[in-house]
Amino acid sequence: MTQPMLARIAPFALYMAFLAVEQAAHGWGGGGFDLRWLYPAKVVTVAVALWAFRGEYRELLARPAARPLLVSIALGVLVFVLWIHLDQGWLNLGGGAGFDPRLPGGGQNWTLVVFRLAGASLVVPVMEELFWRSFLMRWIERPDFLSVSVSNISLRAVVISSLLFGAEHTLWFAGILAGLAYAWLYRTYHTLWAPIAAHATTNLMLGLWVLRNGAWQFW
Repeated sequence: MTQPMLARIAPFALYMAFLAVEQAAHGWGGGGFDLRWLYPAKVVTVAVALWAFRGEYRELLARPAARPLLVSIALGVLVFVLWIHLDQGWLNLGGGAGFDPRLPGGGQNWTLVVFRLAGASLVVPVMEELFWRSFLMRWIERPDFLSVSVSNISLRAVVISSLLFGAEHTLWFAGILAGLAYAWLYRTYHTLWAPIAAHATTNLMLGLWVLRNGAWQFW
């Protein structure tokens, strides 16, 4: 495995490993440990990995133009609206109770809330877009993925990566649509900041909506 490949896979793999640990821990009850604190640990671990590999993310050094960012933010809002309306029946694989940051006596545990919002809107979009769009979508075209121009990414690569992106989420159909939207942004504007901005917008809007409505299952 090359260093550029490792830099895009390792943070994502750490994130998925934490998810597996969380699911296993929920299975045996956690032994009295508040399993919600695994999320801050996961976010910090992934952020440290991204920082450690920062020299490999040269594509993030280029400053994007204003128009791609504005379009990305608008599309991120649209994905959010679709996300909260595509959770019925067969469109939802069932993700349990979700992440509930409330205190036993009422009110929010704001430390958990801040970690959740920051992780979802700052860390996760960078980590996932580096894996799904920068790496996987181009790797499907050719193992030497850095040699693949974004403009040469085929519809096949867009569809396959988006289907897999959807499979990562309990709201799988909404996930596929989100994957297609983020892939379109990447291929259209040739900057990874476009899908990162859209992804961050979607996640931030979703987080604020979850807090306002108490719809913890979306977390």
